[in-house]
Amino acid sequence: MTTGLTRDAGWEIGVSRTLPLPPEAVWDFLVSPEGVELWLGKGVRLPAVTGATYERADGVTGEVRSCRPGDRIRVTYGPSTVQVTVSAARSGDGAVLRFHQERLADAEERERRRAHWKAVVAEVESALGVDRGRE
Repeated sequence: MTTGLTRDAGWEIGVSRTLPLPPEAVWDFLVSPEGVELWLGKGVRLPAVTGATYERADGVTGEVRSCRPGDRIRVTYGPSTVQVTVSAARSGDGAVLRFHQERLADAEERERRRAHWKAVVAEVESALGVDRGRE
């Protein structure tokens, strides 16, 4: 099977990074107005409640499919689904931040979204004061 192509969810992409911060701090930032704008888009106010809807400044709309505060949130984003998870790093030191998007149109969209999520992770790191240059 082609990398990134699944039988059930079509084309998908995942990007993750371990951050040297407590999972709670990362989660709290991601669901804050500033954090939501970084990963979901300008103008979005996202109620972390299953069934809630949102709209971006550019007109893209979606719905919260599921939310487990402190752990994960799944939202529709046009025809695709985005899941954001935060978990404790296996080492016990830090948090693993993951963005996963499924039901993408094709391999080209998958690569565009990979670049997008990598940029989002870098922006989250910057906003949280994580300095990758010292690691």
